[in-house]
Amino acid sequence: MGGRRALLLIGGILLAAAGLAVTPTGERLRADAGPLIAEVRARVAALIPERRDGPSTPAQLPAPRTAVEDGRTLVRLTAAERARIGLVAEARPAVLHRQELTAYGSVLDLARITELTNSYAGAVAGLQTARARVEVSASAARRARNLGAGVVAVAQIETAEGTLLTDQASVTVAESQLRTLAATARQEWGPVLGKAIIDRSPLVTRLIERSDLLMQVTLPPGETLPEAPQAAFAEVPPQSERVALRLVSPATRTDPRIQGQSFFYLVSGDSGLLPGTSTMAFLPAPRAVKGVLVPEDAVVHGEGGTWVYRGTGDGAFVRHPVRPDAPMSADAFVVEDLPDGSEIVLRGAQALLSEEMKSRIRVVGDDDD
Repeated sequence: MGGRRALLLIGGILLAAAGLAVTPTGERLRADAGPLIAEVRARVAALIPERRDGPSTPAQLPAPRTAVEDGRTLVRLTAAERARIGLVAEARPAVLHRQELTAYGSVLDLARITELTNSYAGAVAGLQTARARVEVSASAARRARNLGAGVVAVAQIETAEGTLLTDQASVTVAESQLRTLAATARQEWGPVLGKAIIDRSPLVTRLIERSDLLMQVTLPPGETLPEAPQAAFAEVPPQSERVALRLVSPATRTDPRIQGQSFFYLVSGDSGLLPGTSTMAFLPAPRAVKGVLVPEDAVVHGEGGTWVYRGTGDGAFVRHPVRPDAPMSADAFVVEDLPDGSEIVLRGAQALLSEEMKSRIRVVGDDDD
């Protein structure tokens, strides 16, 4: 404010001097005040450069993080920017990986197993009761025959023998019922679970007590395995955490919704799964596939596709497509068309995708201008 006032004051003095210079009196004053006016002009000349802005310097814009080369958008970040977003990249070899087959799992309701187990136990008890009655009635019939008609009435002998025949028929019925229940258990649940139901083994006891749950795993149509894998995995929604499955046996029926090869597996009762839950399951296959292993956390989704970022060798990263039907192994994608030793972004890929999308928005805005 002080500088502005000084300039205004000096400017006023100069205007007044210019006005007086056009009059006779002013000419005399100009001659007398010449040295004073020269001094004022010198002071103004000294003040004006200080108030003027210096030569304009172009604004220092940040270096662009993206560039389009050969039709690909490359993202380059400084070391500080990588550290800020927590970017982690790792060179991975292209080697053989045992493939996993994606299947469909359904946790079964065990009411039928419980019913069969209880029915079989009741049939066993019924057979034991019938056999005990046969022993009693057979003993009574022997005594009656040994005493003879002179001591025991003929009617009593006939009654004892009739009771024995009836009890023997009850044993036959009980045995038939037991065989039917055993056959039903095997037909519905296979030889392993069927025998467990008949024997009421710890396997069935854990299922009834829900310490374990029974899951039916069905492969998609067209996929088959020569034998059931001993170990498999299932995802627990909604976090998709993996839980281990333990083989019971091949299933005796398929899932009618899928119509594929099926297996029975056990899953822990505290896994977070409940009867009736449908989820994804993963079974190791005997075949192997060669490629670079890319974890699911490294994959990003955008523009209708699935992508992974890989290094280009000059400090930049570029998107690489991952096929929707890419083979899986050890809970990761096997990308077959990545070069051996590719540098894969394991963490921070979403930030790279965001930077790439932002650059496209800026380009569109520039075009509109």
